[in-house]
Amino acid sequence: MKRWRAVISLFFLLSWTCIAQTDPNSPASAADVERYFQVVKSHDMMKTMLATMLQGIHQLLHEQYLEHKDELPANYESKLTAMVDAMLDKIPMDEIMQAMIPAYQKHLTKGDIDNLVAFYSTPTGSKLLKEMPSMTGEATQAAMPIMSKYMDTIEKRVQKETDDLIAQSKKQPSAGTPTSNN
Repeated sequence: MKRWRAVISLFFLLSWTCIAQTDPNSPASAADVERYFQVVKSHDMMKTMLATMLQGIHQLLHEQYLEHKDELPANYESKLTAMVDAMLDKIPMDEIMQAMIPAYQKHLTKGDIDNLVAFYSTPTGSKLLKEMPSMTGEATQAAMPIMSKYMDTIEKRVQKETDDLIAQSKKQPSAGTPTSNN
């Protein structure tokens, strides 16, 4: 009889563990997040993002070279481009992906991950993943003139406020300067 109680208790314990693990409201496990990363091809997306960043860095190096080409050796651009490329090739992608897991676990439940995996496994989800880099690039390009104009307005306003505050502080006696009673 004791043996049966132990078997039944073990069965219920294991059943409860299985039920708890399939609860969609339970926290996402690291394995859940890794499964999501695999479905959305996060590793590939990061490489694509880095390649895009690399283009910007190459452009920056080129502009820097053109600006100072009289002072720099002829091989400056190719040498620095190769150095930056080599450095970016050594970025520890797997380590970065592992470091990101807790953030996903904090914000997503197991059910959320399951739903995302299900969506991105559909033809529409797959298409979204495929088209996302192009859509994001085109959308960013369309938004840049508006953002630049807005940022220019902010920059001018901040500069004006700064100038006004500096002028105002010059008019007032400094709080740290002792007044003399002669």
